[in-house]
Amino acid sequence: MNEQKVWLITGASKGLGLALTKLVLSQGNKVIATSRNIEDFKSSISEHQENFLPLKLDITSDKDVKNAIQQSIEKFGRIDVIVNNAGYSLVGSMEEMTDEEFRQTVDVNLFGTVNIIRNAMPYLRAQQSAHIINISSNAGYVGFANASSYNAAKFAVLGLSEALAQEVNPFGIKVTVIAPGQFRTNFMDKGSLTFAKNRIDVYGLDQAERMWTNFSGQQAGDPEKLVRILTEIAALENPPLHLLLGPDTYELLKAHREKEMQEFEAWKHLTLSTNFD
Repeated sequence: MNEQKVWLITGASKGLGLALTKLVLSQGNKVIATSRNIEDFKSSISEHQENFLPLKLDITSDKDVKNAIQQSIEKFGRIDVIVNNAGYSLVGSMEEMTDEEFRQTVDVNLFGTVNIIRNAMPYLRAQQSAHIINISSNAGYVGFANASSYNAAKFAVLGLSEALAQEVNPFGIKVTVIAPGQFRTNFMDKGSLTFAKNRIDVYGLDQAERMWTNFSGQQAGDPEKLVRILTEIAALENPPLHLLLGPDTYELLKAHREKEMQEFEAWKHLTLSTNFD
């Protein structure tokens, strides 16, 4: 039987976060589940209450995160697995996005992750063990039109994870960054997928909104399979640093890397021309 672990999962009241919370609890583990609205947990989590700590949390507030981490340690004594899952996407061209809209996307998707990690690290270092799982996206590897703020945040989560893995390796802490493709969750529903308020006709945001709305519920990815994989890699002695999830993501990134290499080679003569003679 696997040793009981304490998981901290952000964005846990719906979608992948909720599915993961239910699975981890069913496996006999303890879960600290954070959300902006913990009322949602009352109807969705009824079992394993002795192992469950729901916390209302604004992950963009460093002070709130610090308090939540302290509450978690006081309740369960340690944190073994952190899943930075909370996030949302803003759809719109860069020109259409206001400063506030762009910054808020980055605050939630990037700085929320940073706040969790920074405030948890003193406890994780003291334990000399933990596994930090950061949820990025295929949008963390490939830029998409009308998703610049989300791309910026998810690209940053990827780079952050690579740097973090090197920093925390001496303390026995593992890092994995996950890049899911399209999974059939409520990520495309209101609250997880938002649209720029200021619309400029030439960018076709109205058509993009109709397309995304119609696509919701048609995604090929099975979220139950995704969350099971997360529990499996959390049990590994040597988990991957990078993990792509979904055939769509694999094919997309493979084609993107091949195109990148073609461009690198085409301009290699300039790339290699910059040293002193």
